[in-house]
Amino acid sequence: MKLSRKAATGAAALIIVASVAGCSSTAASTNELSFVTDKSWDFEKFSAVSEDDMDVALDPAYYADQNAFQAFIKQSFRSNKAPGLFTWHTGSSLEDLVAEGLVAETTEIWEKAVADGNVSESVKDLYTIDGAQYCTPISVDDWVMYYDKRTFADLGLEVPTTWDEMMTTADTLVDAGVAPFWNSGGNPWAFVWFQILTAGTDVDLYNDLVAGDAKFTDPEVVEVMNVWLDMKEKGYFTDPGSKTPAETQIKDQEVAMIPFGTWYSSTLDTVGLESGKDWGVFPIPNVNPDQDVVPVATETAPVCVPESSAQKDLGLEYSEWWMGATAQTAWSEQQGNLPFNPKATAGTEEFQAIGEEYTDPKYVFYLRYYEAAPAPILTASLDEFTGFMTNPGDPMPYLEGIQRVADEYWSEH
Repeated sequence: MKLSRKAATGAAALIIVASVAGCSSTAASTNELSFVTDKSWDFEKFSAVSEDDMDVALDPAYYADQNAFQAFIKQSFRSNKAPGLFTWHTGSSLEDLVAEGLVAETTEIWEKAVADGNVSESVKDLYTIDGAQYCTPISVDDWVMYYDKRTFADLGLEVPTTWDEMMTTADTLVDAGVAPFWNSGGNPWAFVWFQILTAGTDVDLYNDLVAGDAKFTDPEVVEVMNVWLDMKEKGYFTDPGSKTPAETQIKDQEVAMIPFGTWYSSTLDTVGLESGKDWGVFPIPNVNPDQDVVPVATETAPVCVPESSAQKDLGLEYSEWWMGATAQTAWSEQQGNLPFNPKATAGTEEFQAIGEEYTDPKYVFYLRYYEAAPAPILTASLDEFTGFMTNPGDPMPYLEGIQRVADEYWSEH
């Protein structure tokens, strides 16, 4: 039984589990590959590309509920219901599956892809655990600053290339009654400005924090938080408690700039904003002008093969194909994002240009905070950063709250 996207989204977990079991048993004798995902992307449309190019079609089942999705994935590994492919996350959640021997190794695929120039070593690093690789990327989304071309044109603003220029632009926007930057509390986006400000000040400090080699209460981190506080007090941000989506706010010209990964372009499409006409993108400048490199946050959507899957070989074949230029060009055209394969063509001129810009060696890429921070520390961070945004003031109590959790976590790891 194959679920439609609409039906799958609204289905109860029990129905979805039953459907996946059915897909697994029927797909094994055909060129259909059972695929379980927590993404809302149109995999049926993409499946038509793989069916034409390699005679393998995806048979997707969609989970709208994250808890039900994770529960089924972990349970299916210990039964005959393991799908041929499933979506997951990098970082600690992948490390947990690898530690239990539940995910197929993809080292050979990665070695060939890097040798063929289809993917960079820096992306490979995101999938490396104890010297081996696991899973492969559906997409790798670099972070950019989206900006409203209409508002910029109305106010005669140029795209900023330095932090000081961006702050001057923010002052002009405030004077015009437009919020310069989108800013949201809660899960999952409360980390965004901490990530931008910390890495933009000292990317080594950022990496030390997520690795447990620096403390959130260190003076350098307090200084970063005070930059955030100063921006807050100058009125640079939208209401962190607003229930209005960022894409609606920029459509209505209530906010001028939104920091997000390149995947966000498809979200802007949903409110009728056109790339190159209504919005553009630019690299987020360093806070610290003396930092020799320009850090760029990156996030990636992995697709993984269960070690126990009856379709393991087919799943690995599909994973390798998805990294190629044909698949990445088709995926970028469908999703509007930036392909990680340099031989592929971006679906928009905006991303084609930013992709070329990011090949400059001055740009270095770091894993976004949501994946880089261990889960308990991430949870505490989202709570404390939300508190800081909604009740701005001395950052130390908020940082101490995160550090208490970090001390406990790192004492055991």
